[in-house]
Amino acid sequence: MVYWRSVLLVFLGACSYGILSTFVKLAYQAGFVPAEVSGSQMFLAMTFMWTVALLFSKPRLKKKHWPVLMGIGVMSGLTGVFYYQSLQYVPASIAIVLLFQFTWIGVLAEAVMERRRPGWEKIGALVLLAIGTVLAGGIFSSTFGELKLIGVVYGLLSAFTYAMFVIFSGKASEDLHPYTRSAVILTGSVLVTFLVYPPVFLINGAFAEGLLVYSLLLALFGGVIPTLFFTLGVPHIGGGLATILGAAELPMAVFMSNTVLKESVSAWQWFGVAVILLGIAVPEIARKCRAAVLQKAD
Repeated sequence: MVYWRSVLLVFLGACSYGILSTFVKLAYQAGFVPAEVSGSQMFLAMTFMWTVALLFSKPRLKKKHWPVLMGIGVMSGLTGVFYYQSLQYVPASIAIVLLFQFTWIGVLAEAVMERRRPGWEKIGALVLLAIGTVLAGGIFSSTFGELKLIGVVYGLLSAFTYAMFVIFSGKASEDLHPYTRSAVILTGSVLVTFLVYPPVFLINGAFAEGLLVYSLLLALFGGVIPTLFFTLGVPHIGGGLATILGAAELPMAVFMSNTVLKESVSAWQWFGVAVILLGIAVPEIARKCRAAVLQKAD
């Protein structure tokens, strides 16, 4: 029961990130800039999570907890920073494919840390995820001649930092309550975000002009839900499977862009979404098959 709940939490956390992109686009259409959107999102998420932690848990933080959890938060914050920088140099379809390299990076990192080869089911899932990401990202409609090396580097850096966030978010400081862990992680995210995007939204009147509504939605779907759900779920399923489940972000992003933003989605992109979902399901299908074989053998 704990295993299935953890799988669901990580899957929903990834879907939450997919929902995020739609609200970001709506905020941009309303006239707000990346510095206001990113900064306010993380600031409100941190404020909400600290409120929850102080009200519903007993934070017992020690000096040893802060560096590790803040470091994980920095990884989360840098993912957004690197990804937004990548978008300035390469088409969005290429940037999302570069970001989604976090799947194999996460599985490889887990294999190195645990000194254990990934099973065939994870390798098969990664192959399906790679194919599905290329199709769902609409990469064939992009002009490769426009690619700049710096944009590719930023995209790959976002993949690395996201993989590290997913893997370590459930491993560090497990003696702390998940609410407290999430609050400290988000504090790290705010720190690095404010270094890149100074918090001018606090003094320029953007909140009163409508930013607050978007910020609350972004804080919920881009800060609170994924950070808390990953913190709760990853310890019980492992970083490798968590990164594979994290691929649910792209199908949700495609679905939201089509239904909410009314953007055109090709048949190839929908096929890519289906392939990604199949790739996500492969490890669990393999686990059930192994269990059935063992049960029959007994």
